[in-house]
Amino acid sequence: MEFVKTADGSKTLYHEEVGEHYHSKHGAHQESVHVFLNTGLRYWLEKESSGSASVLEIGFGTGLNFLMTADYCHQHQISLDYVGIEAFPLSQELIQQSDYGQYVADVIWESFVEKYPNAINSRTKLLDTVQVEVAHQKVMEFHSDELFDVIYFDAFAEIHQPEMWTPETLAHVCQFLKSGGVFVTYAITGNLKRAMKALGFSIEKAPGAPGKREMLRATKL
Repeated sequence: MEFVKTADGSKTLYHEEVGEHYHSKHGAHQESVHVFLNTGLRYWLEKESSGSASVLEIGFGTGLNFLMTADYCHQHQISLDYVGIEAFPLSQELIQQSDYGQYVADVIWESFVEKYPNAINSRTKLLDTVQVEVAHQKVMEFHSDELFDVIYFDAFAEIHQPEMWTPETLAHVCQFLKSGGVFVTYAITGNLKRAMKALGFSIEKAPGAPGKREMLRATKL
């Protein structure tokens, strides 16, 4: 695997075996902020007027979505509890090569890089208000007594990883979302909309990140 530069200057990792990039080649940083932080977490925070949030990410990958979220919460004094499911965690060395430190406060980046190995399968405090865990397991093996406020669904595209987008996988993931919680993903298809409606979600089309016209946001009723 190797990092490549995307259209906004940020890097993404290309996974040769899967045949896909971890983030949009139209702009990794832009996509992360637009799809997950703004359309997901910030939307939920404004809706709930909350000073704390819990996020479950499907596909932790390079940690970009976590970093954008942690930095925002740090800036706005919001307490963040973050769990990312990742079947194949990256090495600490690869994480450092991402250069994502330029997009977040030094204290966030330095603590994340240092403590990343500790966070694999263990809830780890990065700052007083930010804790993270990388659950090293396949998504269908993940179980938790905790319910989350927001789900970031950032699996590889359905054409490359169809098993991640089945009604069964979506049902398994969404059982960990609170009532009123928000599910966001960069994709939007007829099958995805039908599956989310069947699970009892109110769905809406939201403007997509650069390179995509629309994306899905769904709220658990």
